Amino acid sequence: MSGAPGSSRRTLVGAATQVGTEVSINFGSALAGVAIPFVGSPIVVAARQLVMVVVLLPFYRPRRELLGWRRLWPAVALGVVLAVMNLSFYEAVHLLGLGIAATVEFLGPLVLALATSRRLLDVACVLVAAVGVVLLTGLEGRIDAWGIVFALIAAATWAAYILLTRRVALRLPGLEGLTVGSIVSLALILPLAVAGIANADFSWPVVGLLLAIGVLASALPYALDTFILRRITPRLYAIITSFGPVVAAVFGWIVLGERLGPVQLLAIVLVCAAAGTAIATQRPAPASELEQTAERLT
Repeated sequence: MSGAPGSSRRTLVGAATQVGTEVSINFGSALAGVAIPFVGSPIVVAARQLVMVVVLLPFYRPRRELLGWRRLWPAVALGVVLAVMNLSFYEAVHLLGLGIAATVEFLGPLVLALATSRRLLDVACVLVAAVGVVLLTGLEGRIDAWGIVFALIAAATWAAYILLTRRVALRLPGLEGLTVGSIVSLALILPLAVAGIANADFSWPVVGLLLAIGVLASALPYALDTFILRRITPRLYAIITSFGPVVAAVFGWIVLGERLGPVQLLAIVLVCAAAGTAIATQRPAPASELEQTAERLT
């Protein structure tokens, strides 16, 4: 029992840090909403990925003999998904606003988490989330159809990102997979970014914004994820993440001046509540004897 207080403190620190990363990511997304009218989404995404590569590359120096396709294809696929996910999400933010875009995008991991469930509670949570999305996008104000399309693409690619990240983590050591994925993502986005330079309105404040977006939305959260997951359970991590749309709506209001009506605010709360309930009540798979032994040793 002597280790219980220390374990509680580790969990509290991990949870508080995870809340901090949600704030960081959504503040970075709000700043992206400020920068996009000046330089366009491809340049914003390219800047974000460039910062990510600069942060990760010093920790991973690839060896040529290990750069085979059979070994690295999941990381390459992860890079493609990263490029599509970030570009489509920022386009959705530009067309819909941060609060609505973040809520629709969250359908991806929610549906993925409940895809194999047979519980009536999970079915109810999906229905509540669906009602929330209908209220958010269909009943109050004019909603841009292309914005919804981009947000749904972001949702689908976020689900794919989760699946590929798990596979990459199992096949490649350390940060190797994330580094390769970031390089591939940057390579795909860079031509679009270069094509948009002629029409971009660059200034030192805009450059500062791009740097801040890269740090807040990519470098800082990814760097802290390992620290966080060593201190809290994946379930608690997912529950805290499920409140991301609320944080996004707050930053959309503070930074971008977005005004959501009462029905839209209720819709965001419904989606977050449905996601939090579904994730919090999931039953973990029984641990193997090896996993139980490792848990006792740690």
